[in-house]
Amino acid sequence: MPRRSPVELDPAEPARLLEELPVGVALVVRPGTIAWANAAYRRITGRGEGLVGADFHAITEVEGTWSPAVRAAVDEALRSGAPADFRAVRAFYRREVGGVYLDLKVRAVGKRTGPPGGAMLVVEEVTDRVVEERRARLFHEAFRTSTNPMQLTDADGTMLDVNPAYERVYGYSRAECVGRKPNLVRSRHTPPELYQKMWADLKDPLRGFWSGEILNRDRSGRERPVLLSITAIRTLEGEVTHYLGVAVDLSEQRAWELRAAHSDKLASVGQLAAGVAHEINTPLANLMLVAESLRRRSRDPWVIARADTLSDQIEVAARIVRGLLDFARREEPRAGDLDLASPLREAVGFLRGKQSADVEIVEVYPDDPVPVTADRGQLIQVFTNILNNAYDAMAGRGTIRVSLRRHGERAEVDIVDSGPGIPLDALSHVFEPFFTTKPEGVGTGLGLAICHGIVQSHHGSITARNVPGAGAGFLLSLPIRTPHPARGAGARGPTAGRPPSGKG
Repeated sequence: MPRRSPVELDPAEPARLLEELPVGVALVVRPGTIAWANAAYRRITGRGEGLVGADFHAITEVEGTWSPAVRAAVDEALRSGAPADFRAVRAFYRREVGGVYLDLKVRAVGKRTGPPGGAMLVVEEVTDRVVEERRARLFHEAFRTSTNPMQLTDADGTMLDVNPAYERVYGYSRAECVGRKPNLVRSRHTPPELYQKMWADLKDPLRGFWSGEILNRDRSGRERPVLLSITAIRTLEGEVTHYLGVAVDLSEQRAWELRAAHSDKLASVGQLAAGVAHEINTPLANLMLVAESLRRRSRDPWVIARADTLSDQIEVAARIVRGLLDFARREEPRAGDLDLASPLREAVGFLRGKQSADVEIVEVYPDDPVPVTADRGQLIQVFTNILNNAYDAMAGRGTIRVSLRRHGERAEVDIVDSGPGIPLDALSHVFEPFFTTKPEGVGTGLGLAICHGIVQSHHGSITARNVPGAGAGFLLSLPIRTPHPARGAGARGPTAGRPPSGKG
């Protein structure tokens, strides 16, 4: 092959190529003169032709491409040849909102031995990269701090990340989730048809998302209803790369809905009870008159005994009717400011009046008053009913512990007995009307239903539970009143306390 002759290069060609580079280049010669800068450097940094020939030591900027750190790096490059890199240097030369961001490199040039003859600055604008990095950090922070459980999976449905809310709601750590499928929290009560519809929507290129209510299961096995939304993340070409799932935990909302439904049920039963009670009262009164008439007119012991039995049964029926009316009235509380310890002590006092020598009552009260706004008489009715139930459950022997305490902005009364506890199948029904665990003819099943209504009317809550190592426990919670500067925290309400007529 014929030998090619070397290509001759115009001496001016290197300078022309540097001038046309898309990145900015500036040359500094010893001891610090800016000898040359290409057009890209001037455009990127906003510097004019006056920069060339100036001593960079005279530049006094505090940030940007000639900040103190950059000036020190150029000096070091001129002295020892040490390179330096600066990422995302912020500059304001073009007066753009938020400024512009530049990557800057300092390199020694010139002599191969001894101190370099000069230093080169290479500047590249990276504003778009910085903005994207900030946006990515912002989205990641939103993912991390969201109060809703979130999960990111790949196209095959394998979890790549979950946020702290996901860990909190479901009880699994991030390390336990990453690399596993979302069926980690799948409930067996969710029908397979739902998942089939979900995947059909997600893979549909015209839809690409699914949203609906679903039942999941946390680590403890508790079923959690959630409103789940899943979105398919696609490339510009339409290929699915990831799925993002966001859930709203509906557990508390469903609990409130059940309480509201229970309240509506109680209200309906109350209206029915009131009507029935009024209808029964008249024949009961007539029967009582007949029994009294027989007792007065006859001297036959057999007739008198039967009349007494009839009167006793009428009294039992009348007591049930009074309980029905108490349950149905649902009067608004006549609230006043009081120390919650006062009606609680009074109710305990009523119990001590019939207390057996083998029953011990332990009372625990805080040193400071616990101010609430409540109907004193109604609270005494609630406490007395619960205490009487506790006393009856122990059959005359055991301990009743009565505690009053503050819990944040709530006042809590905890009454625990040492009886046999509440049967598990009855625990969720104890506040329902006409439900009782007492023998037939002893309880009406209305006492705790009445207590539940009274506590709700005071914006409180009451729960029943079995206490390990003890018996049944009833926890009553009421909002603490913020003391008024002109009124005492222990002021009595306008109604006097009296023991209730009905027991649960």
